[in-house]
Amino acid sequence: MFDLTALARWLIIAGLVLAGIGGLIWIFSRLGLPLGSLPGDIRFQSDQITCLIPLASSILLSILLTLILNIISRISSK
Repeated sequence: MFDLTALARWLIIAGLVLAGIGGLIWIFSRLGLPLGSLPGDIRFQSDQITCLIPLASSILLSILLTLILNIISRISSK
């Protein structure tokens, strides 16, 4: 039988992670950090539609999250 307690725990963790990411994005926008408009981000714009492909922002966030998770992993393994 499937354990619903484990599923509920993972859903709560996923929700907290998403809320944390949303909070960071909100803080970055308040501080004026140019996420989404870095050099390397691709933007197509016409009269009625705008398409943004944030390549540089995604790479930057990936590097930052990798560093943070590595630091947390090293601290928790001691």
